[in-house]
Amino acid sequence: MNVLIVHAHPEPKSFTAALRDQAVETLRAQGHQVRVSDLYAMNWNPVASAEDFTVRDNPEYLVYALEQRSNSKERTLAADIQQELDNLLWADLLILNFPIYWFSTPAILKGWIDRVLVSGICYGGKRFYDQGGLRGKKALVSVTLGGREHMFGEGAIHGPLEDMLRPLLRGTLAYVGLEVLPPFVGWHVPYISDSARQHLLESYRQRLENIGEDQPMVYPRLDQFDDRLYPLA
Repeated sequence: MNVLIVHAHPEPKSFTAALRDQAVETLRAQGHQVRVSDLYAMNWNPVASAEDFTVRDNPEYLVYALEQRSNSKERTLAADIQQELDNLLWADLLILNFPIYWFSTPAILKGWIDRVLVSGICYGGKRFYDQGGLRGKKALVSVTLGGREHMFGEGAIHGPLEDMLRPLLRGTLAYVGLEVLPPFVGWHVPYISDSARQHLLESYRQRLENIGEDQPMVYPRLDQFDDRLYPLA
């Protein structure tokens, strides 16, 4: 299996980085091929702009998704985008590894999503959910946060973590056709003991060793809707 890990944390000694390293070690030990995109180390540009295209279909007015389509077809995307897109298309499993910032991803990771999940390849028209351009591939989100586990769930102060991550899990990963596996969560990591962190790393190792047994989360399929995307009775 080919695995792409997209890592987004500014501190190389962080626990999030330890999760990245645990994933690399565990997956390679199982014989998988692993590539890592460390966005901060790469000085990744998160800003989608006209500079992302070396050729413009319409130089007078930027419609970003349309330029993505034509430039991806001709391989005239900016070099940093093309490299990451090639990595993504190579991968059978995409792992997004990051700390939760303000109920969301770090801006640098959002910028990776904006620029790399290009229209015309990853999605477009009715090519979404089970018909998305990345169907047949899987995605795993591994996150860290300061909150305790009891703060998340039905009736909890912050609500279910899956609701917080919905724009990413459903609106991004599932939307482009990826089979989304349940997230791995490192709860309360800035405040727990070293032994508790080691326990989390061991849990992550076991999870990755058995990743083939994970059942994907359930999202809509296009055959549940008519041509106008009204639900079928």
